[in-house]
Amino acid sequence: MNTPAPTGLNPDGTIAREGSTTRTPPAFIPVIEALRTRLPDVFGPRLHSTYLYGSIPRGTATPETSDLDALALLHTPPTPEDRARADALTADLDAAFPAIDGGDILLEHTDQILRPLTSQDGGFFLACLCAPLSGPDLADHLPAYRPTTLLARQTNGDLHRLLPRWHHALTEAHTDTDLSTLARRVGRRLVRTGFTLTMPTWGGWTSDLHLATDLFSHHHPHQTDLMRLALRTATRPTPDPTPLHRLLDDLAPWLETTYTAAHGRKTTP
Repeated sequence: MNTPAPTGLNPDGTIAREGSTTRTPPAFIPVIEALRTRLPDVFGPRLHSTYLYGSIPRGTATPETSDLDALALLHTPPTPEDRARADALTADLDAAFPAIDGGDILLEHTDQILRPLTSQDGGFFLACLCAPLSGPDLADHLPAYRPTTLLARQTNGDLHRLLPRWHHALTEAHTDTDLSTLARRVGRRLVRTGFTLTMPTWGGWTSDLHLATDLFSHHHPHQTDLMRLALRTATRPTPDPTPLHRLLDDLAPWLETTYTAAHGRKTTP
């Protein structure tokens, strides 16, 4: 299999912003407008700016299947009360607009996003994976990012922390919804980690889970079957715990060890 040419880059080799509100599929425009209108009511003058990420601004969302993923930046650190308000707004939008199937509104402090990549990965997330919705775009104050081993380490070099949490979550998952939600989360993260393992060698960026799986499989063919299982688990999650056990017992430990050897573990302040 020939490796595809690198994608997702600006002419200077930096990673391009992958989404735009202009790509929003028509079915999702009403919910996006409702989000744009209601977030200032929820957070008032503390709201700095809002963004979309995920399949909606990439233009690949499917009505009644895709979720609503948004980021709200605040001038002050978010509180537990802010989190509760964001969750309540998400629930209201989910109930009012059948085009979306759940969602999440991330909350972050502007100062946190402006910290250097060596301390966190929020700047890369906003500048490259989020599409501006309202307010001043904080990406104007962030550096350009390249598909380097530093970016790989700071975005996905934390499997050693996630693995114990996932195992615990699996033991605590007692409903079909719990299992399906966990399966989707684990599958997505493993595919993305597999991609960023090979990203510096490939030299590009993608959020397409299918392309990410193909690129990983080109470099690590002996793990192809397990990574394709992770892809199926991410895109078609079920309450069957068997795939999760395979991923957590086989693929994830190998990926953590290999990732650490290639890029190191994510550093925190």
